[in-house]
Amino acid sequence: MATFLVAHGAWSAGWAWKKMRPLLQERGHVLHTPTYTGLGERAHLASRDVTLQTHIADVLGTLEFEDLRDVVLVGHSYGGMVATGVADRARTRLRHLVYLDAQLLLSGESPADRAPPALIESYKERAARNGGFAIPPGDPEYFGITDAGMAEWLRTKLTAHPLQTYFDPLVLRHPLGNGLPATYIACTEPYFASTALSREIAKATPGWTCLEIPTAHDAMVLMPRELTAMLAAIG
Repeated sequence: MATFLVAHGAWSAGWAWKKMRPLLQERGHVLHTPTYTGLGERAHLASRDVTLQTHIADVLGTLEFEDLRDVVLVGHSYGGMVATGVADRARTRLRHLVYLDAQLLLSGESPADRAPPALIESYKERAARNGGFAIPPGDPEYFGITDAGMAEWLRTKLTAHPLQTYFDPLVLRHPLGNGLPATYIACTEPYFASTALSREIAKATPGWTCLEIPTAHDAMVLMPRELTAMLAAIG
């Protein structure tokens, strides 16, 4: 039995992984999907004070209070940066890092440093029209969701993402991954533009395994069975 813990993506929450839980349970595994402060069912806690460090603390809190050990930590998209911060502080509780089409940062970098400038400007503009501190969710098609029914379901779930998280530097005490075994899974149909540099970092990091899954960015929604098989093989 493996224990999986998810650091989810921006605008998302634990609900995005609901298809994965029974599939992993069928294989004898356990999946924990905490939601960050200010998102999903915790959207009522959104404020200007929510930072990248807040979200790292959310996942660290799950590790501690659920007393999780020997964990496979899965960081999806924005959650890759959260997972890196968690691994930097709680290495002894983890067995493996999985980056699912995730954004990778080196110490001292912020998400805005890695994103195209035009994208960051659009985030600022969208947040300014929404009270100033949170970026409203975009169209589900941005994440590769083209099925009309699935897209409508996502529109009812996605919530505004705290803007400040994109400008907080990720401060690491150890090298990226903190020496843990790591696997990077790239979504290939299509490749996600915002993670292009992260894919190159993963390929260039000694000892890391790089895999691909033939679907769009939200693989946990689009190909849950195939992703389950990949995670189970890693776990």
